[in-house]
Amino acid sequence: MTAPTPQFVDDRLAHWAEVDPEGECMSYLGRTWSWAQWHDRVRRAAGGLQQLGIGRGDVVGFLDKNHPACVELSLGAASLGAANAIVNFRLAGDEIDYAVNDSGARVLVVGTELMPQIEKIRDQLTTVERIIEVTTDGVDDEYEQWLAASTPVGRSADVEPDDVCLVLYSSGTTGRPKGVMLTHANMVAHTINSHDGWVFEPGDKSMVAMPLFHVGGSSYVLFGLHDGVASVMTRDPDGGSLAGAILQGANRTFLVPAVLAQVLQAGPDAVKLFGALKTYTYGAAPMPPPLLRAAMEAWPDTDFMQVYGLTEVAGVATHLLPEEHLDTAHPERLVSAGRAVPGVEIRIVDPASLEDLPIGEHGEIWLRTPQLMKGYLGKPEATAEVITEDGWFRTGDLGRLDDGGFLFVEDRLKDMIISGGENIYSPEVERVLAEHPSVMEVAIIGIPDDTWGESVKAVVSLHPGTEATEAELIAYCREHLAHFKCPKSVDVIDLLPRNPTGKILKRDLRAPYWEGRSRGVN
Repeated sequence: MTAPTPQFVDDRLAHWAEVDPEGECMSYLGRTWSWAQWHDRVRRAAGGLQQLGIGRGDVVGFLDKNHPACVELSLGAASLGAANAIVNFRLAGDEIDYAVNDSGARVLVVGTELMPQIEKIRDQLTTVERIIEVTTDGVDDEYEQWLAASTPVGRSADVEPDDVCLVLYSSGTTGRPKGVMLTHANMVAHTINSHDGWVFEPGDKSMVAMPLFHVGGSSYVLFGLHDGVASVMTRDPDGGSLAGAILQGANRTFLVPAVLAQVLQAGPDAVKLFGALKTYTYGAAPMPPPLLRAAMEAWPDTDFMQVYGLTEVAGVATHLLPEEHLDTAHPERLVSAGRAVPGVEIRIVDPASLEDLPIGEHGEIWLRTPQLMKGYLGKPEATAEVITEDGWFRTGDLGRLDDGGFLFVEDRLKDMIISGGENIYSPEVERVLAEHPSVMEVAIIGIPDDTWGESVKAVVSLHPGTEATEAELIAYCREHLAHFKCPKSVDVIDLLPRNPTGKILKRDLRAPYWEGRSRGVN
């Protein structure tokens, strides 16, 4: 039976529950559900929400580490025309109440570990009518009891593909994060478009390890559901959890580059175990070239695929396919983000004049795609700032296209360093410094300079047991780059700060230098 083209995010789950009811659908911490069982759980989640008065246009919320209940809640709410707002579990209390209140969530499913934080701010959650607690192992907890007592219901007749089904909060570099409204149509388009070049074979299992509050988790989990392939969900993307998933048969995954570095440093047993992965898709943060080369050498039988995208386009916009990683005729493209996935258009635009720029010139990356969000929740002005009248999304990222359509992402528009009138793109400097044998990680930032406006600073962490002086690292850069691009100072620290999705927090590194200055710190 040919799987129908989906219109709604739960279409394929219903299909596989019908044609392969006993097949493995989802496993988590030793529990496994068949397609029929998981479909029933989603239908019960929908029924339970309906009994609580949730319907089209409403929002529910989820606050916990990775847990299948989050996906059940997303799919169940979506089938009623409602949306699940997945809150970053690492936020502080005042940040949590902002996100929950901003989303307007009426029902909130909360992990046991997070309940103490919720109890402290309960009276500040002005829209929440019901809180349901879910435990880590999910055995006979309040969530399971609520699910068991619910009557399963099908999709509501009034649900439309353009209804919002997911609200994810962007990790904004300034001010409060914004709720990105993603529709059924966005998510289905992303699943189909970004699936190009990705192959599941009989017996494969998909490892879902990225946080579900990030598109790398909530969009990626739909791959297995779309293809009828079993998913293995880890609670955390830590080494032990990932190893456990691989031992369960998980052999396709999406992770951030930092995980690769940890595995390579963990010793030969870890490297051998991770060799079981057929596909390693990476993104959400740049992959230093030395790390990528080491990984490709360590796992020659693994297909590596890089992706670039944003929450606002439901995840992936471009990909560098496995065969393009091995293209000896164009080694420079190994540091590119690849080409647009089907259904995505790219323009490189001068951010000042809004004119299109020629091939090879740096400008702001604009995207147009059916994957593009409906908008920022409750923020029409902010939405209008980034989406043009003819549907182009201004990413805020700087990059260029080569003559083959390969996209090179150079920097965030707000991260570009302007020193003495020269534009300096931090990834270019980072790529050079990452090649130094002592450098494990590097971030390039701009700091105040009374003469040049800004000067380039490198913040690095070194490989254990190695040494490198500031003068040595600056001299190394000057061997490979124009002097104006090279750092004038270098700080060596133990560990670079990162957000939960693996991105280096350059704003935290910049903050001490810009304190008290008229320019805001991004």
